[in-house]
Amino acid sequence: MTTEGTTNPSAPGSGPTRTASAEADGPAILTSFTDGVARLTLNNPRRKNAINLEMAAAIEEFCDRVADDTSVGVVVVDAAGQYFCSGADTRDLASSSADPASPEAVARTSAVYGAFVRVGSLPVPTISVVIGGAVGAGLNLAMATDIMVTTPDAVLDSGFLARSIHPGGGHLSLLGRAVGWSTTIALAACGQSLTGEQAVARGLAYAAAPAEELPALVDGLTGPAARDPELTRRVMNSARLELGPPAVSWASALEIERGVQMWSMSRKGKQAWSSRGPERR
Repeated sequence: MTTEGTTNPSAPGSGPTRTASAEADGPAILTSFTDGVARLTLNNPRRKNAINLEMAAAIEEFCDRVADDTSVGVVVVDAAGQYFCSGADTRDLASSSADPASPEAVARTSAVYGAFVRVGSLPVPTISVVIGGAVGAGLNLAMATDIMVTTPDAVLDSGFLARSIHPGGGHLSLLGRAVGWSTTIALAACGQSLTGEQAVARGLAYAAAPAEELPALVDGLTGPAARDPELTRRVMNSARLELGPPAVSWASALEIERGVQMWSMSRKGKQAWSSRGPERR
């Protein structure tokens, strides 16, 4: 089922309405809600999908809807054009640099941070589709998702050092939880980058495939999650409780899972099982 929302023109089956005020080249993001899959498409391709204040506000609105709509079981974050996200809009960074401690500058920076923090806090699995590359806050957005898929030749770049500014938005923590100390320092303090293929090898991305193969890869991930949104949301809640950070002990994990598994078994019922094994719902 498709519900209203600004849609990705490459996604079949739904007509567009706007979720944010349009600039000359269209709304800041495109969204669709189809059969349990919510899709957010960054739509600022002329600036390599840099995150400006309008886009950040629209992402927050999208996340509000996902959180409230229990028919949504999974989120996909992708981008228009040939580059995922070049970070915060440099025009906003320039304005903030005039007086970084001013309330306006703090609010401007916090709005960008808030966008990817909300994506990373959603109650359903989130999947970023990185084509071309991601840098700075754009890499933060990709890392904030639960699963990153990318093309083998995409360039994943910390980017802050090249701009002579300190990392922000929890960048070091996001890197560290995925790739550990050594690779974090190589990227953030020594200016190195990773290709999509290298990102998979280091644990930063889940899979790398040619751009034309990514839709099928993403469909394979979204289908099971979208099929039973209520169960998916409970799995995600347990994963956050167990894995943290900080992670809990195995004994605690047993108790976290016990009640929720009993709920799922009760919901399934005796008749749904057979002697040949459990049937999938």
